[in-house]
Amino acid sequence: MPAPFLADRAAVDDADRLIREHGEEAGFAAAARAEQYRVLGNHLHFARWRQIERLITYLSIESALDTVH
Repeated sequence: MPAPFLADRAAVDDADRLIREHGEEAGFAAAARAEQYRVLGNHLHFARWRQIERLITYLSIESALDTVH
């Protein structure tokens, strides 16, 4: 699984906030926000929240996914 693209530091902060607020359900919370923006037709925010959802999933995996130095 490749590391998700992050446009800015705010995406990491939003992912951290969702993890703290929702725990294991954080990915679902990000997906719900993405869906909300998709319905509104706001493709920029939809894509942003999908990337945050992917980041949360990436962070939840216990094993190392890339090279460990």
